Amino acid sequence: MELKKNPKANVGRNSSLYFAVGLNVMLLLTYLGLEHKTYEQDATKIDILMLQDQLEEDIPITHINIPPPPPPPKTIVTEAIQVVEDVEEIEETFVESTELGQDDIIEEREISVDEVEVEEVEEDIEVPFAVIERVPQFPGCTGNNAELRACFQRKMQEHLQKHFRYPDVAKDLNIQGKVFVFFLIDKEGKVSKVKSRGPDKLLEKEAERIIGLLPKMEPGKQRNKAVGVPYSIPINFKLQAQ
Repeated sequence: MELKKNPKANVGRNSSLYFAVGLNVMLLLTYLGLEHKTYEQDATKIDILMLQDQLEEDIPITHINIPPPPPPPKTIVTEAIQVVEDVEEIEETFVESTELGQDDIIEEREISVDEVEVEEVEEDIEVPFAVIERVPQFPGCTGNNAELRACFQRKMQEHLQKHFRYPDVAKDLNIQGKVFVFFLIDKEGKVSKVKSRGPDKLLEKEAERIIGLLPKMEPGKQRNKAVGVPYSIPINFKLQAQ
């Protein structure tokens, strides 16, 4: 005889669902039991009662008897009036104002030419070498202005060749180039305001030294008056291959 089971009568068909629901319920109950907090009511009431008893405690009031201060001593003030006779009469000083008002009359004064002193200021006039009427006269040069100009340039070249000296440090470093020297022959014939511009400080210093050795000259003249004459000259520093 074959046994037949009713599928609705199968008790274990939802066992896994029941197990999961029961497990979640147990976890929830365990969490609530661990997180539940209780407080001791008796201890809280005792603290409140003790605090009220402390606040309601009466503090006795003490009175301190301080004697009043003694009265101030009585002082008798006597007024003494002394009559002093006038001995000297003091004159009041009156200071007059130095400011001019609208009613004041300004004194008119004529100034003559003799009362004005004119101070003559001597100006340092500089005339370029190319246009000056009479060029500075180098020692040993004579003749007219054209001859003096040619002689000046010739003497300048002789001076450069005589005093030229190549700096040893510049020679070792192979420094060479052209240096332009600017200077002024003042109205007394002396060389001043020497400036230079070149490729290196060593060459500039040597060029200024050569120009500083120029002799005193007869100053240049413009309208028969001594004036300063600016002048510039190039000095070429060049090493020769050996």
